[in-house]
Amino acid sequence: MKILALSGSNADKSFNMALLQFVAKHFAGKYDFEIETVKGLPLYKEGVDAPADVLALSKKIEESDMVLIASPEQQHSVASSLKSALEWLSSVVHPFKGKPVVIISTSPMPQGAARSQSRLKSIMTAPGFSAEIFNGDEFMMGTAPSQFDEEGNLTNVKTVEFLDHFFDEVDSWYAQITK
Repeated sequence: MKILALSGSNADKSFNMALLQFVAKHFAGKYDFEIETVKGLPLYKEGVDAPADVLALSKKIEESDMVLIASPEQQHSVASSLKSALEWLSSVVHPFKGKPVVIISTSPMPQGAARSQSRLKSIMTAPGFSAEIFNGDEFMMGTAPSQFDEEGNLTNVKTVEFLDHFFDEVDSWYAQITK
């Protein structure tokens, strides 16, 4: 399965990018990951044609079997960088139509970007998306600075075990919606 893993962060040292990189490494033999970021995309501007980098991201979404979004949380909501990218991807182009989408997150705070995930799921149901959103267990990892070692590996065995369980659920869901 080809998965586009999209970091919704524009931070220079993004814990959500680190999480996606770990996921891609951990499941390397099981899935084909391509990691992308919203970092550097221009702010959405209504009535303007989509810039080339937005169109390139849209094409990668269309060509993937599933999209995995790592959503940071800012001010109890979706990061503005991710929200702006999604506005391009739901107003000018529509690559999410019928696309399976899974959301994960991590945060320096203990709740692991729970509010961001909830809000992002709501956003992804808006007109212009028509995505298939995974609503099973949620992967929200708190206290991100203490979760990774120097090589970017997750250090908590229970967290990795839950990540494995989470992706087992994602596999079952994907099989159901694509049959």
